[in-house]
Amino acid sequence: MNKETAKKMGDMRLYGMQTAFKTFVELPPPVSFTNDEMAHYLVQNEWDDRKHRSLQRNIKTAKFRYIANVEGIDYNPKRELDKNQIDRLFTCDFIKKGQDVFITGSTGTGKSYITSAVGHQACLLGFKVYYANTAKLMSILKMAKADGSHLKELSRIEKQDLLILDDFGIQAFDAGSRALLMDIVEDRHGKHSTIIASQVPVKNWYDVIGEQTVADAILDRLVHQSVRIELKGESLRKLKRENPLEEIEKII
Repeated sequence: MNKETAKKMGDMRLYGMQTAFKTFVELPPPVSFTNDEMAHYLVQNEWDDRKHRSLQRNIKTAKFRYIANVEGIDYNPKRELDKNQIDRLFTCDFIKKGQDVFITGSTGTGKSYITSAVGHQACLLGFKVYYANTAKLMSILKMAKADGSHLKELSRIEKQDLLILDDFGIQAFDAGSRALLMDIVEDRHGKHSTIIASQVPVKNWYDVIGEQTVADAILDRLVHQSVRIELKGESLRKLKRENPLEEIEKII
């Protein structure tokens, strides 16, 4: 009967409950469960399993550039990182408030790592996150526009609690990209948060976007009440290449 029950749980995709039931049968607890306790034990394991699988799906769907977390952030004084500001960022309160975040700095200063870490933390807290290289995303959307499927993709982007646009401004926007960026920003304005990571200072984003009227409309929706973080110091990738023994010592 136990095998049949476990099989039926699997057939109903109650995998957490199935695992808990098998464990209970094979290694019964030292104290007997009441009926209420047994029901709670099975349901709680199913709940935890579904939450875990949902989290893993969200992380996989987000497609982060790095496997990153807050513990991996380098607070070297030369970077002039405000730890309190970073800690506040990792509470993800800015997502609840619908605020946008701009992270700027020279190449290799850790922008992508921090955005990946914040995105991963947001997933852990149950938020839906979409991470994308800006130029690649625009190319994908332009190709999708050819067959009309871009509207479905824009709708998916709109529904994300947090959108991360990395490497913003590496390529200047053409007319098609500007229109798509405007659609994304307009759809999300006042509802969901966006993190933009860029080598280009915010004051130069007008030039990157081009077409003054469109740039004004886009930045007017992004800049106000945004959280800004500027990374300084030398390229971390360069420092790692120059100090390989130091990196090995960290691993050891």
